Amino acid sequence: MKRSLIKDHAFFVPAIGVKQTDDCRAQNRLKWITLSFAPLVLSICLSQKVRCEEWKTWRGPAGDNHALPNTDAPVSWDLKTGHNIAWRTAIPGRGHSTPIFVDDWIFLTTSEIEDGTQSVIKLEKESGKLIDQWTIHQGTLPRRIHPNNSHASPTPASDGNHLFVCFHSDDAIWATALTFDGQVLWKKKVSNYQPDAFQFGYGASPVIEEDLLIVAAEYDGRESGIYALALHNGEKVWSLPRPINLNFATPVVASIAGQRQLLLAGGDKLVSYDPLKGTVRWSADVGTEAICGTVAWDDRRILFSGGNPIAGTWCVSGDGRASKLWENNTMCYEQSLLTIKNYVFAVADNGVAHCWRTLDGVSMWKQRLFGGGISASPLLVNDKIYIATQSGTGYVIAASPERFDLVATNPSGQSIFATPVAIEDRLYFRTGIGYGGDRKEYLVAAGRIAPQNPLNEK
Repeated sequence: MKRSLIKDHAFFVPAIGVKQTDDCRAQNRLKWITLSFAPLVLSICLSQKVRCEEWKTWRGPAGDNHALPNTDAPVSWDLKTGHNIAWRTAIPGRGHSTPIFVDDWIFLTTSEIEDGTQSVIKLEKESGKLIDQWTIHQGTLPRRIHPNNSHASPTPASDGNHLFVCFHSDDAIWATALTFDGQVLWKKKVSNYQPDAFQFGYGASPVIEEDLLIVAAEYDGRESGIYALALHNGEKVWSLPRPINLNFATPVVASIAGQRQLLLAGGDKLVSYDPLKGTVRWSADVGTEAICGTVAWDDRRILFSGGNPIAGTWCVSGDGRASKLWENNTMCYEQSLLTIKNYVFAVADNGVAHCWRTLDGVSMWKQRLFGGGISASPLLVNDKIYIATQSGTGYVIAASPERFDLVATNPSGQSIFATPVAIEDRLYFRTGIGYGGDRKEYLVAAGRIAPQNPLNEK
């Protein structure tokens, strides 16, 4: 069964006597319809579950980091004063994974170095209440990683029925499938993962395409590759070698030029694969060795950026010709690019925001936004772009190629590495408050404030 990229988010019954409500939890109850016809009375019970908006994987429903069109996230908030803050919940340990949203729940990963654990956390979306925490690995953390990385950087993924997480543990990449109540369905070693030249850790998130879990495990060792596992049992369906080269990018599956393409940049190449068969569609010799960001696309064009050892941004045709269309020397090393029709936005490592025309790379505008330091990727919410910096500031700018327009600057803690998510009428972001040993992580919901909902600051 093929996976729908964007789920239905409303259930409409054109009948008299149905009580309508905007509350998603109320919508999930039984809907009773009574149709009266004299002298016959017909009673019909519909047991139809209506799902809330969902964000089940890294970069959202379509993999492009676009919020759904009806999303109404706030443009202003202040974590210091509490302005427009619905809740904030303390998260044990540290992680750079983005939260995912399935039904009424939030899932994210974390790692507690003192206990040597890597775990999954479940929260209630409406209140932010921490429901449970399930340890997946213990005592097998990598000996060393980059100081700007974490032991819980890959974002979880869900097919709507189960949860899938990946961790770098015990010198290998492991994939685990769980129920939404934390029961482990299977745990599989994807590949060995023992980088030699640089021990920077791991960061690629798992990707779901139909009944496959696709995992990239790229390093300077012989098992560097991309792997597809069966969702139902974790058995390997196909695998392909990748360059023997340390790379951190998450692949993405996109429909471009009439084809479903699994795209991955790094190792001086951009490669398109058939995601179901595990075969190479085409390959372009373009880019640089190490890429962290996920590729973006615009109609028939594919774009990505990197910075080691060559700094640059590249645009390649996505129709199979594999030709480089343009490039420049702007570096977005960890953060991904963001596209709208005919244009691409970038927030460079040095804090300068850019907009280019995707057709030919012509600069529409560029503007310094902050002093530099960014890991989180920009997020599109309707006609605005949300940007979170490593220093904990949230910016909102207009998603306009015509001119740079700063809409708001929002205090959001002291350090943000995870990409924010916008769902329904809230913006969710993972932030750190404090420094060094006093640093504490929180998941924060900005926007609609639930009545009588105290902050969860334990």
